[in-house]
Amino acid sequence: MSEFTYLFRGRNIPESAEERQKHLEKWIGWFKDLEAKGHMKNPGHPLEDTGKVVTGAKKLIKDGPFAEAKDVVAGYIVVQANDLAHAAELAKGCPILEVGGSVEVRPVRILNM
Repeated sequence: MSEFTYLFRGRNIPESAEERQKHLEKWIGWFKDLEAKGHMKNPGHPLEDTGKVVTGAKKLIKDGPFAEAKDVVAGYIVVQANDLAHAAELAKGCPILEVGGSVEVRPVRILNM
């Protein structure tokens, strides 16, 4: 099996506390399903809304991230799958898709150092 990183993009969360709780329970269920089937490699972390961006040869530091709400990386996990197509199929179960977000599926390049 190979490793793949899922980058969760989007910040549309349900407005009511009850709907947020239901949404969180879907995430927990999806994570548990990935774990039970042997696909969860690293549960990753959700990311805060604030941060800094360091750019260019002059190493300028700016407040960020400044992306469209739908493009903000909200968190990540690492999964194991047979190949990229399999990893993309597994990503279809992600609850972020139900609230207009997306999952970017990227193979992890293992460096031998």
